[in-house]
Amino acid sequence: MSSRKDWFKLSLELHRYYGGKLEVVPKVPVRGMEDFSIWYTPGVAEPSRAIAKDPSLSFELSYRWNVVAVVSDGTRV
Repeated sequence: MSSRKDWFKLSLELHRYYGGKLEVVPKVPVRGMEDFSIWYTPGVAEPSRAIAKDPSLSFELSYRWNVVAVVSDGTRV
């Protein structure tokens, strides 16, 4: 059976290799510059204006409903 030190060593190696464990990939098709214009600038202006008028729309028009932040300085790890 593997020792705890082996797991710690492997974990460190894998974190270094992968640069963390999360990756951000688009949910929407991005086939060219025209798609960027819809999803980013200038297209993102319209959802932004709608959210400015009604902040509750941020749950419908953005990923706010699906985000959690963990903030740590690492002292309790």
